[in-house]
Amino acid sequence: MSGLPATGKTTIARALAAAIGAVHLRVDVIEQAVVRAGAGSQPLGPVGYAIAYRLAEDFLRQGLTVVADSVNPLSITRQAWRDAAGAAAAGFLDVEVVCSDPVVHERRATGRVADIPDLVLPSWPEILSREYEPWDCHRLVLDTAHVGVADCVVRVRSAISGRNR
Repeated sequence: MSGLPATGKTTIARALAAAIGAVHLRVDVIEQAVVRAGAGSQPLGPVGYAIAYRLAEDFLRQGLTVVADSVNPLSITRQAWRDAAGAAAAGFLDVEVVCSDPVVHERRATGRVADIPDLVLPSWPEILSREYEPWDCHRLVLDTAHVGVADCVVRVRSAISGRNR
């Protein structure tokens, strides 16, 4: 699951992981654990992502399904997830979560409360100014301005089934 903050990635990732019995691997949790351990401060740079890639690969090698949840703002971060799946000889589906309605997106961004202790959520101006490279590969796009969580989960599950045929 990729996309800017406050688009609904984590909500969808949690629901999907529960529906399919997968591990929900959230980079925010890893990064905040590193900060709380005193091993770094925000922004951490690639540290949280590097840990997440290795955890994903390890889980996949154990035969577990992983729903990875991070902004993935750069082509290189998106490719690293594909590489982790490839190293574990596991299937992979790119999913980008967007919210095409800026009013709804801003309302979500300004109204949400952190669910990870001490995590500072980005402000709306920070979200708008965040670096986010255009995608250069095929992916499933979920627009949460128009589709609810349950329908997003159905769409992802359908895309996964289609890949497994």
